[in-house]
Parts: sequence; structure tokens; C-alpha cells
Amino acid sequence: QVQLVESGGGLVQDGGSLRLSCEASGRTFSTYNMGWFRQAPGKEREFVAAIAMTWNGGSTYYADSVKGRFTISSTNAKNTVYLQMKKLKPEDTAIYYCAATRRVGVRIERYEYDYWGQGTQVTVSS
Repeated sequence: QVQLVESGGGLVQDGGSLRLSCEASGRTFSTYNMGWFRQAPGKEREFVAAIAMTWNGGSTYYADSVKGRFTISSTNAKNTVYLQMKKLKPEDTAIYYCAATRRVGVRIERYEYDYWGQGTQVTVSS
């Protein structure tokens, strides 16, 4: 089992940047593949980004809405996954969740993830 704790959310202006962190417990962090999802008020939780964890850095995949603005990365030594967000827009406002799965490769569906963090709020003002 793995426990996930997100941090780094906050209030930022349109065009600003934030970096979210997701710290995972457990000694087998590198065997999980990781993802970020978000949920805006009144909307379904949606995929944002995913990374396949390998010793030399894994493949990544992004939702079209964030491609070119967001970057997912990880550091096995710190058991942490990051989501660097640049050029933020008001429509990026949501609670952002970190998730982990043992399924192979990058995963983009909610049901494919086994463990979830509690979420961190990101608010982008116009």
C-alpha cells in the first residue's frame, strides 16, 4: 500500500505558475506509475498528466488542455512526483489529486488508479 500527500496548491493570477508536489510513503515507490487528476466544482474528475516510473526517468502523457504548459516529473530518491504548471488559466482552477497505480505504463483513466491523495486546491484568478 502507498499513501500520497499533495502540497503546493494556492492562489495565483492568470498567466502565473505553481509547482505541485506529491510525496509517497513506502519503499517501492519506483514500482508505481503515477498520475495527476483535477476536479473543478460541478465537474467530473479529469486526467491531467501521467508518468511511467523507471530508473532512468519514465515516459509521460498529458491531457490536450495542459500540453505545453504542465510538466510531470519524479524523483525516486525523494519518493516525490511533481506537476509544474505554467501559463495558468482560470479554467485550470480545481482540486488537484495525485494517484498511483501498479498497472504497467502511463494510465489516463481514473479506474486504473489504486491509490489517491487528499487533493490540493489550485485557484487561478482572472
